[in-house]
Amino acid sequence: MSRWRRAWSVPLLVIALCAAGCGVTVPTDPQGTLDRVRGGELRAGASPSGELVTVDGEDVGGSLAELVEGFAESVDARVTWTVGSEEDLVDALESGELDLAVGGMTDATPWTQRVAATRGYESIRGAHGPVVLLVPLGENAWQAALEGYLDEEVAP
Repeated sequence: MSRWRRAWSVPLLVIALCAAGCGVTVPTDPQGTLDRVRGGELRAGASPSGELVTVDGEDVGGSLAELVEGFAESVDARVTWTVGSEEDLVDALESGELDLAVGGMTDATPWTQRVAATRGYESIRGAHGPVVLLVPLGENAWQAALEGYLDEEVAP
């Protein structure tokens, strides 16, 4: 082992053990979205978009709504829907009123300056290109859980 490697191995080990002892997890949710939703309420926003998101009175349907409902079930949550324009939903994601938003957003969405987007999924019924779901910025564990579910359900 080189002299340099020996000199740095102990401090790096101490740092790693301290981080592990502090309960640091990666990815993390600064606002605790995944922990709050698990076993509780998933606040979802919907913007009507063809076969992807349909709205009939208070009923939200379509292929993206079905995926959101399935994801909620996988984390033992119930979905509460809010219907609005994409801009209204992005505002609600930013202010912490929503946990995710669906509509006809694609991987070219301009909203990524204000919110995070999942990977694009082309195999969702009714999609005309890579469709994304929007989530609050920085809620990385939440986004990773959602993408993990989507990967299993709709990835090619």
